[in-house]
Amino acid sequence: MFGSRTERARPEVTPSPNIWHWPDVYELENRAQDNTGAIWQELGARCRWSGADVVDVGCGDGFHLPLFAATARTVVGVEPHAPLAERARERLTGVPGVDVRTAPAQRLPLGDGSVDLVHARTAYFFGPGCEPGLAEAERVLRPGGALVVVDLDLAAEPYGGWMRADAPQLDPAEIERFFELHGFRSTAVDTLWRFDDRESLAAVLRIEFSARVAERAMRRTPGCALPVGYRVRVRHKPSGLVGG
Repeated sequence: MFGSRTERARPEVTPSPNIWHWPDVYELENRAQDNTGAIWQELGARCRWSGADVVDVGCGDGFHLPLFAATARTVVGVEPHAPLAERARERLTGVPGVDVRTAPAQRLPLGDGSVDLVHARTAYFFGPGCEPGLAEAERVLRPGGALVVVDLDLAAEPYGGWMRADAPQLDPAEIERFFELHGFRSTAVDTLWRFDDRESLAAVLRIEFSARVAERAMRRTPGCALPVGYRVRVRHKPSGLVGG
């Protein structure tokens, strides 16, 4: 939601095509995602947040904030869309050490070198264009801290193929080159989305894809489970250096 895919000037925030308009359906999606915990296992192996100061950029309605808050020292959720930020505050009512702020990724309301982990999940879309957000994340990180970008894998079938059908201009190889050039180590993670029923699955597919692609995805998906690939990208800020 924070990236631009051309060199022309763009607004700071690109509206999300799903959660901004259908937050209740997106809640079904969040609950179904990563049913086996594979993404969290990968994150835990590559960075730490226990006792740390964490910022979740593009936190939406705060779904992941309680998971960080369970062990982190402090957690800040940053969300550019005010209605979602308000939903996040409501979700986190009574949870100590958590704050939700309304701002874009290019202007994080945090001081220089103030956090240990910057987490952005399906918020830095598709590489080229998100350079200002990456620079801002580097600014707020302490030396030794980590920037984690979790994105859907455009090259992983079947979900990535459905994404490419709706956005054929996106090139998975170009995206990989972008993150490699910006110092990230990327890992492919296979996950399983598991829904309670096919009605929930269909509702989610219809907010993620065009009608034509969503119907094709339903035909290709028996039952209520769907394999989905991700790329988990991590870049650590060098220790002992000042600035980004």
